[in-house]
Amino acid sequence: MERNRSDHIGSGSRALSGAAIMRADVTEALTRAFFQEWARAGYSALSLERVARSAGVGKAALYRRWPEKPAMAGDLLSRAGLTLTDVGDQGSLEADLKALLYALRRVLRHPLIRRIITDLHAEIGRTPSLESAIRPFQRARRERINGLLDRAIARGELSPSVDRETAADFVAAPLYWRLAVVGGQADKHHIARLAHMLASALRADA
Repeated sequence: MERNRSDHIGSGSRALSGAAIMRADVTEALTRAFFQEWARAGYSALSLERVARSAGVGKAALYRRWPEKPAMAGDLLSRAGLTLTDVGDQGSLEADLKALLYALRRVLRHPLIRRIITDLHAEIGRTPSLESAIRPFQRARRERINGLLDRAIARGELSPSVDRETAADFVAAPLYWRLAVVGGQADKHHIARLAHMLASALRADA
């Protein structure tokens, strides 16, 4: 009878009986290696074989989790991006926006993530499979903005007719442009001014 094997790192791991085990440390190693390789080589030149080798695992461990490169990119971006920008209710629209902007700033200040994000936006126009793979991530990110808008509507700070699609584009774009495109800075005073301006613009959409 064929024996199923678990994921393993290095030569010291041994196979376990029963169904293959998706070890959390293997997933973490693959995730770290994937983002490092993407930042180093760019998406188009990213090799899953090199990712597995850098993580110290066999290719089978990677392909058990993700069948192809776009699927791996979409899944890992969703996990990392939504976790990093997860902010709770801060009590007001402006405070919610400020907390979200600080979370985005943490993401965009990270040199590895910034290289990946700018490369991603350049690549999705050339790679339809990547664009399709990250669509759930994009929808989930917009749902985060919708939650912020819902709270503001419930408090009476925004009109229920606020243009949600435009708001989702508008909230993140100025900070992304400043940090990732033109290479500017965003100190606490800039974040406070930006949150105030965004809140004023959203209230004006009555």
